[in-house]
Amino acid sequence: MGSRVRVFGDLETLVMDRLWTAGGSGTVREVLETLQRDRAIAYTTVLSTMDNLHRKGHLTREREGKAYRYRTALTHAEHTAGLMRHALTAGPDSEAVLAHFVGEMSADDLDRLQQVLARRASGPDR
Repeated sequence: MGSRVRVFGDLETLVMDRLWTAGGSGTVREVLETLQRDRAIAYTTVLSTMDNLHRKGHLTREREGKAYRYRTALTHAEHTAGLMRHALTAGPDSEAVLAHFVGEMSADDLDRLQQVLARRASGPDR
């Protein structure tokens, strides 16, 4: 999973966000229609972006009539967790990175983190 987790380009990010918002799947036409609410964009641009994301392993696809239905390979939470894991292991001082990250968390975020850690400590379910 590590090689599939990366920061996306601007348009790739928009496409992935629209797919995640739609429950993880959509056709080029469906994604195009949501993107066109905010900007002028061509069908072929969305098509090539989604094809590139498929080629890179971020999307799977299956035929649906004459079109493809694309599905995200990872959920948004899995992708974000992978980015966080990469950030923590990318450099020589992961403890400092973690300390800065936790140091910038709000009280609510710290409470949620403590709840997650308590659940993890109490059993194998994550």
